Amino acid sequence: MLQEALVTNMTGLYLAAAGAGTGTGGTDASGTPFEFWIAFNGVVLSLLLLDLFVFHRGAHAVSMKEAVAWSIFWVSLSLAFGGFVWHWKGAEKALQFFTGYVIEYSLSVDNIFIFVLIFTYFQVPPQFQYRVLFWGIMGAFIMRGIMIGLGALLISQFHWILYVFGALLIISGYKMLRSGEEEVHLETNPILRMCKRYLPISPKYDGANFTTYVEEPVASSESPDGATPHFRKVWKLTPLALVLIVVEFTDLLFAVDSIPAIFAVTTDPFIVYTSNVCAILGLRSLYFLLAGIMDKFSYLKVGLGLVLTFVGTKMLFSDVFHIPPVVSLFVVVGILAVAIIASLIKSNRDERRRKSGIAPGSRRAQEASARKILEAAGSESPTEPPVPNEDSIITRE
Repeated sequence: MLQEALVTNMTGLYLAAAGAGTGTGGTDASGTPFEFWIAFNGVVLSLLLLDLFVFHRGAHAVSMKEAVAWSIFWVSLSLAFGGFVWHWKGAEKALQFFTGYVIEYSLSVDNIFIFVLIFTYFQVPPQFQYRVLFWGIMGAFIMRGIMIGLGALLISQFHWILYVFGALLIISGYKMLRSGEEEVHLETNPILRMCKRYLPISPKYDGANFTTYVEEPVASSESPDGATPHFRKVWKLTPLALVLIVVEFTDLLFAVDSIPAIFAVTTDPFIVYTSNVCAILGLRSLYFLLAGIMDKFSYLKVGLGLVLTFVGTKMLFSDVFHIPPVVSLFVVVGILAVAIIASLIKSNRDERRRKSGIAPGSRRAQEASARKILEAAGSESPTEPPVPNEDSIITRE
């Protein structure tokens, strides 16, 4: 009954969103039959429910091996669906799907960084993190489906909205390029503060439950005999529910960037939606795969900023010149590949320096770098500066 209700209700939401355009004869605005929307959502929800109630029936910490296996599965499934789109709608639509998928999947890495902070802040036990991400993704399907439907409606009615989306993407890309290593302070998050103020929150976790009953003492005047301590059970949300709320609103904020980015690739609501969903499906396993090594990707945010700037510029000038889908795909993949490779090179270099006792950015590191440059040029410094003692070295943070 639960599975049937979820499929029926959620598919109805998506059809309402997708059909907001000008489609005719049982199709959406781009001509995709509604049967394909129903079939796609049915398969996705069936896989998710199978995942939750069969493969992850009991709460457990996801191992690296399990995360790798699930990541390969979801990526392979997405590639297979892209092949189906190629066979069904042609190469151009398939390339648009793959480009949108790569953009959304890469932007999901930025989500992972925030999820790590959220789980650390709330001290969520590892065995319960998967459950939070699962229901967070279910909520993301609903919110993003509605946002994509509204976006498709706005574009079909007001073509100039594309320029607004493009400008927003360029601004977001610029902010990401300038953000650096800024700190995130969850204690000042307005959603978190509002929930703590207005919602009944239990101070303790109750397993994997989002709600619980807590015994609270009753005032002596309310006690039956007026003297004997009396307790009553009060319904409250657990901290896990609070984590889920914060995760949902965090994903909603990220969707403001990611959905317009895919509209820069294509205005076909079915391609926008399916590429978005396929990327989100792999977010859980990607989290457990990368959560422990996020510090190694120093330049990934720079790459994501450049990607947003590129697609925003592409959207702004879409009426002036046309960039073929294959070019967009290669540009996006190329930027991300360079960012990842540069990050790994920097991470390995910093690791070697740490092992050799030279902190990155320290005076000794700068002197060692200068010596290597002089040696490579075949020159020697006129006077060899004395090597300071360890106590005299000031490491700049």
